[in-house]
Parts: sequence; structure tokens; C-alpha cells
Amino acid sequence: MDAVTQVGKVEEADRKVNAFIVYDRDRVSDKGRREEGPLSGLKVAVKSNICVDGLLCTCASKTLENYISPYDATAVERLKKGSATIIGMTNMDEYACGSSGETSFYGPTQNPAAMGHIPGGSSSGSAAAVAAGFVDCALGTDTGGSIRNPASHCGIVGYKPTYGVVSRYGLIDLAMSLDQVGPLAKDVKTATRLLETIAGHDVRDETSLALDKEFYKFAENLNPDLNKVKIGYAKEFDGLISDEGIKKIIHQALDKLSGAGAEIVDVSLPNLGIAIPTYYLNVYVEFFSGTRKYDGRRYGHKIEDVCGEEVLRRILLGSYISQKEYSGKFYKKALQARSLIRRDLSNALKGVNVLVGPTVPKLPHKLGMKIDDPRVMYAYDIFTVVANLAGIPAGVVPAGKVGGIPTGLQVMGDVLCDQKVLNVMAGFEGC
Repeated sequence: MDAVTQVGKVEEADRKVNAFIVYDRDRVSDKGRREEGPLSGLKVAVKSNICVDGLLCTCASKTLENYISPYDATAVERLKKGSATIIGMTNMDEYACGSSGETSFYGPTQNPAAMGHIPGGSSSGSAAAVAAGFVDCALGTDTGGSIRNPASHCGIVGYKPTYGVVSRYGLIDLAMSLDQVGPLAKDVKTATRLLETIAGHDVRDETSLALDKEFYKFAENLNPDLNKVKIGYAKEFDGLISDEGIKKIIHQALDKLSGAGAEIVDVSLPNLGIAIPTYYLNVYVEFFSGTRKYDGRRYGHKIEDVCGEEVLRRILLGSYISQKEYSGKFYKKALQARSLIRRDLSNALKGVNVLVGPTVPKLPHKLGMKIDDPRVMYAYDIFTVVANLAGIPAGVVPAGKVGGIPTGLQVMGDVLCDQKVLNVMAGFEGC
């Protein structure tokens, strides 16, 4: 089946899901694509905040409704060198501001694994496209769980690498000190192949790490053997899981890991409870700063004139917190709290290979459910934001279902211990 036919079939099937904003019917993304490579035969989707030369890159916002990217993001360049077939640009929460996939200017995305429920966000379309079988894998971005949250809700694999392992060049970011590009896929092996292809140093990105070539051989070095692997579980997780069904699934996962030869070790994350306010205070300030270029002069419309409620909320709060008289009261304290959380994770990981735990505290709510308090939505991120605050790698692998709705096991490792995280994910997947 040629690429044009593949795109047509996806477009027809996607009417019920709304996973895509743009379908590459004219094969614009074939420009620069190699005929053969490590991703040959794989269909890939790209989140609509990652630039693909010649395709609309809207961030799911009216602000950029007419913005056609004039270049490829580094991750996309590497997809093309790997011979992947890009199907199109996926739906998302507007400017990645959201955890449900409902804030898009182009309408909400359905959860193919639990129709009528949210798929999670902000990489909602990428996760839904994989879960629905439209593509083999997809690129998403993760600022505080935006890959892992929808991966959990949609019953697929998602991975956020160590900060700096994948180039951010060509990413329209939410918060530059937190964002990372990463893969979503049906299984760990495919996610690892995609990660290996897009990872690596990039001189155009000042946050990109220059590491030994051996480090990036994630697929080649993938080892699912869990025998004698030490795995930490924080007691604080149990107190913050609001759904008893999820708690049961996670403890069953611990039993599976133990049964496969892993040693489960009790650890502590004493400052986990302050992770959400710490994260959002950082995000508000960085997002406000990053959106000052959307003033209507170069990029479409002025953002404050056309954006949705959640985007405007973050801009206004970021503006308020950034004022000199308030920065010490809020932002500087958030930076101090970020250091505490980073220290907690470092201490917890000292005696173990990885940490495991829940991805989300509750099951995805029904599409269209009115939630007046934004803190209720932010609560989805309680277990995921810590990895971004510390810059460590974290992935999600399906753990089971509660009432027919998927939930995932999160695996976190120390900085640059990506291979250990992927190995444990692969090992659990095979349990």
C-alpha cells in the first residue's frame, strides 16, 4: 500500500477519533526522506508543535492557524533519515496547555481505548493515533507528563528521555527548561527504535547533550532481564492515588516485577505533595515569556485575542508572577522547591536501579465533563511532573485495566539512565 493510500485510509477512520489536524495527502513530508533506514515501513505521526517542513504547525491554536513550517525540526529530520513515513500532524491541547486533549481549537480527541473518555494530554492526538492503529508510533512532547499521561489513558507505551538527549530544535515549546520530545508506540521495542533514531547531539540546540555514541544504542542494548534488578517504590504514591482500582493494578505490577526476579525496595519522596504547585509556577513564568513573540506581527494572530481559556489563564498568571514585586514570593520559591524535589529523587534512586509507580492518580474523565476548578485537571500530573522538574528519564508501559479503561505503570531513572528505564519497561511488558 503506497503512502497516499495509507493517508486516505487514516483520514477516513479518524472521523470518529479526531487524532489529526493535518493529513499529508500530497506527501510534502517526503522531502528529504531516505528510501531505506531503521524505520522503513513504519507509519509515524507528529505532534502539531513540532515543525515539519511544508506542513501546518498550529499548536492546535487559532493563533497559528495559517503557519506553515519553513523547516524540519531535528527530530523530524532524523525520522526522514530513518525512512519513516509521516502520515500527518496530530491534535493536542492548545499550546500543550492541558492534560485531557480537550482544549484544542480543532475540537477534542476521543480515547480509542475507552471511547467517550478523554485520551489525556497534551499529546492527545499522537497517543490516540497509536492506540487506534492509525500509525505504528508517534512523536509527542512532554513538559510535565504530556507523553506519559495519554500513554497511560490510551493503553500504550510512552517515553520522556533525559533532558537534552533529544534535540528541542524545531519544537514550539511550552516551557523550555522542562520540555522534551519523545516517542509513543504500541510496544517498548518500537518506542526504543524511534527514540534511538531521533536522539543525539545537535549543535543547533544549546540544551542538547554531547554524549558517547554508545549511549544512544537503546534498541541494540535493550535487555528485559529483571533478575536482581532493584526497583524502588515510594510510600507516598499510595496516599495520592485517588482511584482504588489503579492502586490495585499498581501493586499487582509490583508483584509481577518481583515474580520476574526484581527486588522491590521501599523509598521515600517526602516533597511529592508540593510537586504540582512547583511545576505550574515554573510553567506559568516560562510560558508567558515564550508567548511574547505571538504579538500578531510575525505569527498569525495576537495570542491573547484568540486563545482558549487555559492558555489565557497561564499567560495572565505568568505575567503576574513575573512582576518584580511578586517574583520573590512565588517564582524564586518555586525554583527552591524544584531543587528539593530533584534532591528527593536523587536520594531515592541511590540504592536502586529505577523507581516505579502510578502514572495518574485517577481514571480519565468523560469527554465534555465540565470541570470548573483547574486544579482538578492539574491533579492528573501529580506523579509525572517530578521527572520533568528533575530532568530525569521516565516512561510508561500498560499495566492493566480498571473497568475496561487502561492505566499505566511509570518507570523513572536517574539522569542519563535511560537504558535502565527502557530495560525495566521491556521486562515488565514481557511479564
